[in-house]
Amino acid sequence: MNDSLDEILEAWNTLEPHWKITPRNGGIAPTPGYSFIRFIFSPIIRGLMRIKMSGSERIPSRGATIFAANHLSHVDPILVIASSGRKVHYLAKDGHFKNFFLRKFMNLTGQIETQREEGGDLALASAADVLESNCALGIFPEGTRSKKTEQPFLLPGKTGIARLAASFPHSNVVPIALQGTRQMMAPQSDKLPKVWKPIKINYGKKISWLEWLSSSEGGDMSAEQIKVMATLEKHEIKSSIAVLYRKFTDQLMASIGELGAP
Repeated sequence: MNDSLDEILEAWNTLEPHWKITPRNGGIAPTPGYSFIRFIFSPIIRGLMRIKMSGSERIPSRGATIFAANHLSHVDPILVIASSGRKVHYLAKDGHFKNFFLRKFMNLTGQIETQREEGGDLALASAADVLESNCALGIFPEGTRSKKTEQPFLLPGKTGIARLAASFPHSNVVPIALQGTRQMMAPQSDKLPKVWKPIKINYGKKISWLEWLSSSEGGDMSAEQIKVMATLEKHEIKSSIAVLYRKFTDQLMASIGELGAP
């Protein structure tokens, strides 16, 4: 496409009522303790564990960023936080906040409590708080840990990540492939991580929703096509945007697979 990203954004904004996720609290509170914990523990984690990284130069050092990784173990969020060099905020189930000391730790590190009975839209609104604050959000697009016992373990992605990317169209989405995390700490069987097990973390090329939307290899949409979409009936607009969400998510999951996610 020959349209500039500004032209694509202007056109995309004509559809705002159909894609906007309103942040729940308008942002997140500062977490100075998180920086201290990362400064102390990230080098320790990297030193204790046999971690091999590739693509670290692709990690955005600032700005709204979505880190999207495959999910095989409880250690996955820790490894993304330790390896990315960013303060990464994850949504966490309310059960992790019931213990007093664990709740203090979760709040100190900026992890965001979500209630089990809440619907997906409220969870996305909580995630939007992170991006509204120009911070880094960690997401497992599969929606849960893969329980498959044979490869490929990677599950189809859920479109929540596309909805967030579309609602914050300048934010960077970074695909990540984690290898070896299930061998390090298998769910339901390992109480503690086997820190001697090798881990590989591959970071892929970042892309924003606007870049993807205008790319011939992505959404393949021109500004004019988007404006025409805005003239359709409400249900047709919803259906057309849903197709884009699905395509974005499927391509993202393919990228995670190509990076080596088992």
